[in-house]
Amino acid sequence: MSFQQRLFLFLMGSICIISHTVSGQDQKIADSLAKVYRQNNLPDTANLKLLTDLSFNEVHDLTLSLKYAKELITLAQKEGNNLYLHKGYYQKGNKKWLLGDLYEALDAFFKSAAAAEKAKFSEGEGSAYGAIADIYGVLKNHDNAMTYYKRSIAMLKYSGDSVRLASVLLNAGEEFRTNKIYDSALLYFNEAKPIFDKIDYQTGMAISLGNIGMVYASMGNSSLAEKNINMALSILEKQQNYSPICEYLISFCDIYFKKGNNDIALQYALRSLNLAQQHNLKEQIRDANHKLSELYQASGNQTESFDHYKRYIIFKDSIDDKMSIQKMADLRTDFEISKKQTEVDLLNQQRRNQHNINVALLVILGLSIALLGTLYWYYRNISKEKKRSETLLLNILPAETARELKQNGNVDAVKFEDVTVLFTDFVKFSKIAEQIKPEQLVRSLDSYFKAFDTITTKYGLEKIKTIGDSYMCACGLPTLNPSHAKNVMYAAKEMIDFVESRLNADDDLTHFEVRIGVHTGPVVAGIVGIKKWQYDIWGDTVNIASRMESMSMPGKVNLSEKTYDEIKDEFACEYRGEFEIKSHGPLKMYFLS
Repeated sequence: MSFQQRLFLFLMGSICIISHTVSGQDQKIADSLAKVYRQNNLPDTANLKLLTDLSFNEVHDLTLSLKYAKELITLAQKEGNNLYLHKGYYQKGNKKWLLGDLYEALDAFFKSAAAAEKAKFSEGEGSAYGAIADIYGVLKNHDNAMTYYKRSIAMLKYSGDSVRLASVLLNAGEEFRTNKIYDSALLYFNEAKPIFDKIDYQTGMAISLGNIGMVYASMGNSSLAEKNINMALSILEKQQNYSPICEYLISFCDIYFKKGNNDIALQYALRSLNLAQQHNLKEQIRDANHKLSELYQASGNQTESFDHYKRYIIFKDSIDDKMSIQKMADLRTDFEISKKQTEVDLLNQQRRNQHNINVALLVILGLSIALLGTLYWYYRNISKEKKRSETLLLNILPAETARELKQNGNVDAVKFEDVTVLFTDFVKFSKIAEQIKPEQLVRSLDSYFKAFDTITTKYGLEKIKTIGDSYMCACGLPTLNPSHAKNVMYAAKEMIDFVESRLNADDDLTHFEVRIGVHTGPVVAGIVGIKKWQYDIWGDTVNIASRMESMSMPGKVNLSEKTYDEIKDEFACEYRGEFEIKSHGPLKMYFLS
């Protein structure tokens, strides 16, 4: 089952938790309710229900639907209503998932589960766990997915929400099938099917039958595979649900190909391709072309085989580009989730500390000796916490910026007229990232960026941030430095030397080549927002430095003419010529020798 099918069943199963009187999403209902909402003459308690129905039924404008969900969350928090707070976060998770923001969706579903638990609404809590499991499944985190599927199923079995329970069972079975754990997949699919049958939910029945057939096909039982998939196709064709039909047709193709009946196998593959092309289903077009290439090659028709293989490659590259981006997003997601858990743990620790302090204050009232001892203990711990927080702040912001923030509560943006900005980027990083485990990738990046941190500190450069596999730093701010360009050259050379020294290292890390780009000019620096502060720089100088990096070569430091003029008397350079830069016209470039 594809990502789209998993999301479809998740959303269908979500209907029951929104309103027991709603049978499906309806834009006409949303338009009608919007008129009532704009009149703004309902009490807050009625607005909770109205916002829930608006967010659920608004299907044409996801941004508007998300706005309703956020208003519902704000109002539910104001009213102290955990039931509607759960529904608000649940709707926010739905829309964020549809918009492709899996981290925000996951965060919303965790908050939805917490609110449902406080409201003692087990049905909602189970539904939120199911949604969390679905996202972990999409992110290829099987262990976490199954942990939350089991929690969801355990709660939904006693809730009476048949559609949601059966949908979670089906998605859990698909998680096992995807990981080739076929016995467990059959157990879950066979548990979901009679629930869908009982409530006459045709789509669920079809997907259950089709997935059971695909499991049997994988296990080599072609007769049972054919029987179940045929029944699924019959239902899906009536409903015009084409994506799973294409997948099941390819499964039929495999069954007949293994039987040695290439002609029938070819007919099923062509049927799948035509249907996928008709409805612009890119993943299914890719899979059908790949299967046709195999079939034509087996029959000796090399021309047709090559033609379909070329089409397969075209669609595969298109989809793989998206998957590569998603893989980096997954790494970011795992990091953000870990950071969020750290924040929760810290908050819990602070609450426990406060409780201990309150107990100590009660004792102080009667015992003067205990008062002195407790005050000493309290002072010592506060000093440690203050020192720890100051250290953390200095790790995030430059010292001058941190002092200004502590003194004034805010930091004014400052323009620096002469700053040298450096960007690094690892060569073929996305391609390499697809071939190794995420944990190894993060460890490898960490080893390089720690070394870069040491080098930038050595030469007085300010680290600005890392963006994926790119490292950005600058010299000449927040403290003016007349040697900014020269210092950056020393740092760049040392970075190149370090990366080259690691290329053939015998360890368990992945090694890369690096490109570096440098430009000198004015920037504006400061921090933005009210939480998770980050010192950043803006301006055309930053954009040109980034272009210098992208137009550099492996193992080289590419300089703009402005930077070259600053350092040409002290560093040997090689003139490259003029190159056209987007939005800037032609610029002269040099390699640092």
